[in-house]
Amino acid sequence: MIQLPLLTADSMVFPDVETALDNPNGLLAFGGDLRSERLLAAYSRGIFPWYSEGQPILWWSPDPRMVIASAAPHVPRRLRRWLKACNWTIHADQSFAEVIHACAQPRRADGGTWITDAMVEAYCHLHEQGHAHSIEIRQDGVLVGGIYGVAIGRMFFGESMFSHRDHASKVALLALCRGLSSHGLPLIDAQVSSEHLRTLGAVEMPRIEFSQHIAELGAKPGIAGPWSALFEGMTPKLLGNIAAPD
Repeated sequence: MIQLPLLTADSMVFPDVETALDNPNGLLAFGGDLRSERLLAAYSRGIFPWYSEGQPILWWSPDPRMVIASAAPHVPRRLRRWLKACNWTIHADQSFAEVIHACAQPRRADGGTWITDAMVEAYCHLHEQGHAHSIEIRQDGVLVGGIYGVAIGRMFFGESMFSHRDHASKVALLALCRGLSSHGLPLIDAQVSSEHLRTLGAVEMPRIEFSQHIAELGAKPGIAGPWSALFEGMTPKLLGNIAAPD
């Protein structure tokens, strides 16, 4: 039987991340709520919520952590060639709700999704407060891909991305890397290991080292207001130049 600390409604205190379980990797606590204050307190400690409908809210801090250096994503040679001819447009913080709803669409055979209605509401609230941001990829004005996450100081915590066209989520992630790198946000949290993310340069980092990065970057001044201007004029063609090909 798994025994976990229960988060009470009146406390923002989380257990030390080093007390998280090894199996399942990173499970730390349960309960509490998704109000903005608690979510920001969680992310500032390297903790994120991840649960399914019908479950209590589960809080995680896996070890190791998957991260991407924003200045050094990997752009495979074939993708680099494809980007040169891509005429999609790149935007930020113009359609946050549309992006998170697209990310929440079921992708498993059983029709399940971990982005519950409560999660959608909570992150839209964070966006309204200026803490959550989205990158949107459009083809002829239609949203075809995107990514969203949470920024604290100079640290960005990626949450989810989606693709309605081949490569659309890759374009969103590469655009995010370019925008963050050029504005002093060096690290993207990608949470858990994924072969897809590895192909784009994601690597595993020990949790203790990740926590040190959060403490340092999270304490620095963030970028106030919507991020639209950070990505103005960015094109897919430019993204092929942000890292060396294989």
